[in-house]
Parts: sequence; C-alpha cells; structure tokens
Amino acid sequence: MTAKAILIKRLHPIIESVLAGVIGLMIGAVIMLAYGYNPVAAYVSLFQGSFGSFYSWAESLANATPLILTALTFAVAMRGGLFNIGAEGQLYIGALAAVAVSLIHLPSPIHIVMALFAAMLAGMVWSLPVALLKLTRGVHEVISTIMFNWIAYFLALYVIAHVLTDPIRGEKTISIVETSRLARILPGTTLNYGLIIAIIAAVVVLFVLWRTTVGFELRVSGHNPVAARYAGISQRRQILTVLLIGGATAGLAGAVQVMGRPPTYAVLSGLPQLINLGFDGIGVAMIGRNHPIGIIVAAIFFGGLMAGGRIMQFSPGVPLELVRVIEGVIILTLAVPELRNLLGSFWRRFAKKKVHDGS
Repeated sequence: MTAKAILIKRLHPIIESVLAGVIGLMIGAVIMLAYGYNPVAAYVSLFQGSFGSFYSWAESLANATPLILTALTFAVAMRGGLFNIGAEGQLYIGALAAVAVSLIHLPSPIHIVMALFAAMLAGMVWSLPVALLKLTRGVHEVISTIMFNWIAYFLALYVIAHVLTDPIRGEKTISIVETSRLARILPGTTLNYGLIIAIIAAVVVLFVLWRTTVGFELRVSGHNPVAARYAGISQRRQILTVLLIGGATAGLAGAVQVMGRPPTYAVLSGLPQLINLGFDGIGVAMIGRNHPIGIIVAAIFFGGLMAGGRIMQFSPGVPLELVRVIEGVIILTLAVPELRNLLGSFWRRFAKKKVHDGS
C-alpha cells in the first residue's frame, strides 16, 4: 500500500465525522427555524459556552473526564466482540467505593491512590457476575448488564440512605475527606486532575490493545471469533478480560466524578451527578470510533455540548427540551458512520458463523 493510500485511509474517518457533524448542525438549524429560533445565534452561544473562554474550556474538559472512562468501557468490549452497556451500574458502585475509603484515615497521596484502586476493584467485581453468566449460562451481556445497572442503582440508593449516610444531611453520603480529593487544575472551575487520570487510562488501554499480545488476541477474537478459535485463542479468557477491564475503567469514572467535582464531594440521593454518564459514554465511544484517541476528542466535544447547551437557554432563549433535541441530533449523526461499520461487522461475523456451523 502506497503512502498516499495509507494517508487517505487514515483521513477517511476524520472526513466522515466532519461531514456527519455538518449534517447534524444543519438538521438542528432546520429544527430551530421550525420553532421560530435563530440557529446562528443559538450555535454562537453554544460554541462560546463550550470553548469561548478558559472557564468554558475548563468546564467542557471537566464534563469530558468521566465520559472518557465510560467510553473506554464500551470501546474495549466492542473491540472484543461484546456489547457491554454496564458502565452505568459499575460507575455507581465505583463512586460508592471511593466514598467508603474516606472512612479510613490515610495521608493524602496514599488516600487518593487507595480510593481510585478501590473504585476500580469495585467496578471489576460488579462486572464479574456478567462475565460468569456469559461464560457459564450463555446469558447475553446486554440483558445481564441492563439488569445489573438497575440493581446497582437501587443498591446505591440503599447505601446512601442507610450505610454511608451523612449524619447532618441525610440526602447524601458522607463527603470525601480532604486527603482523598482531587485538586483543581484551574481555580474557580470544576476541572480537576481526574482529567489526567482519564487520559492516562486511555493511553494504557491504547497500549494494551495495540502493543501487547493480550490486546492482539482480544481484537482478533472480536473481529473474527472463528479464526481466533482455530488459532488457539481462548474465547472465554477474552470475555473475562474485556469485562474486567471495562469494570475497572467504569469504576474509575465514578471515583473521579465524586472525588473531583465540587461542591459536595459526595454521592447525592438520586445520583444526579452520576446518572447517564455510562450511557453517554456509549455515544462518545461511537463518535470516537471505539479508539482511545478518538474517544478523548469525542469526549471533549460531548463535554462542550453539555457546557454550551446551558448557555443556549439564556442568550437566544432556546428551551431546555429543544436544546436536548439539538444535542441529540448532532450526537446521533456523528455516531452514524461507526454504527454503520459496527452493523456491517456484526453481519459479517454472523454470516461467517452461519457458514462455519453449516459446514
């Protein structure tokens, strides 16, 4: 393959994403015009609120931090041929584990490391039943992860109300102690060193997937399980590896969100600062083409939409419901190219499996 062909191949996903984003913006503009709002003023407010100042950038990056980690959970699974949507529940458990470590008195650096490690371990433990159900009973991971997401949600509500309850404010857990909090990168904003942790996690996943034997076997199993089986690669081991790695990154997402985002540094009843981060990570992974570097870029863009969407409500006066519709349209159009690729991949795998079974 020539250098020109390689360059075109690498630029093709970027060009596709840019075109998809433009189409999403155009569809959003048509919707706003239909409801009598000025799309130019709305988009100017959106992008000013997202990336128009240091404060806007900081808040966009803060919003992106947990999304990088939950997107990695989904992306690693997709690379391994699984459809893991369990990051939502795993990050709840990880956040509670990080809070629980505050009951132990430790010096600051050790306390932070212990809280992060506990969250990762809790996320892995919560993903283990999904792996066991898949391996022993053949339960599809979509079914089991949805079930465990709900179990995690109601378990979290119970823990907040009866186990880690703040004795002064019963609507939340105890607050993360000072020695276990992540410092802010930019004073006056919610941007904290959790961003660095998330980027390091993405780099580690990138290295594991593309520079290790484990990652090579995982990707082969996801791309062509029949060939992987003939090559002697254990499908059972890959399933366990994928789900445990995903549990660790999702648990870490819950930890950095509760350890680094003021003002409460606690898990609130109803989980308002955690809810939907796992599901949003799926969209981020799709936009980022299930690649760690693409996920970082997509998470920043997604975080910017979250930050700028609030500004759209004040300046042009676009209602919150319409803002959410516009954001959804943009995200959906950006995810369509990867969704098309995934559907094609699943169809090819199904066809190969059918041929193999028939032979």
